[in-house]
Amino acid sequence: MPENTRVAVISIVVENPGCVADINDILHTYSEYIIGRMGIPYREKNISIISVVIDAEPDVINQVSGRLGRLSGASVKTVCSKK
Repeated sequence: MPENTRVAVISIVVENPGCVADINDILHTYSEYIIGRMGIPYREKNISIISVVIDAEPDVINQVSGRLGRLSGASVKTVCSKK
């Protein structure tokens, strides 16, 4: 890994299950950067929450977040480490 990487948590709230295949495709594209992933179905609200932890350069983090954020039916927020 290059020295200028950051650790980030990308949080995804999925309100439309139809976009899950697109989410998985995007995450697969960037799988080399993914440290871990956790998905939680919240059946009472008919949503799912996905947390993805990645270690990548800031440009890559922005690419992943941007692609996910453009999906209809998903809300995305990203938090990055300062180091």
